[in-house]
Amino acid sequence: MQTVTKLPSTDGLTPSTDILDGWVVTAGNPQMKTWALHTSSDGTMVSGIWECTKGSLHATYTAYEYVVLISGRITITPDGGVPVTVKAGDAFVVEKDFKGTWVIEEDVRKHFDFAS
Repeated sequence: MQTVTKLPSTDGLTPSTDILDGWVVTAGNPQMKTWALHTSSDGTMVSGIWECTKGSLHATYTAYEYVVLISGRITITPDGGVPVTVKAGDAFVVEKDFKGTWVIEEDVRKHFDFAS
């Protein structure tokens, strides 16, 4: 059984360009690319890279996400909550019951671990 998996580069891999489930564009024309680079053997965790161009989206989460922002800047505002701005180099988590707006202020690239 493999217990350590080095994630591949996105070079040469074809990303999904679909808008994520539970996300709705609210301003602009943000374009997403998602590379799912590894899925755990039990299917409960996915790791990968996500990119998005400038725009605004409303997101509804059903699973926990850990993120390291590689490049760009985002202001994330929970519905009825306080905005949080993250920039390249920041790490953050999004709880599975999150609902709110992501304003992509600069094109972003992030590493994510999504756990259901």
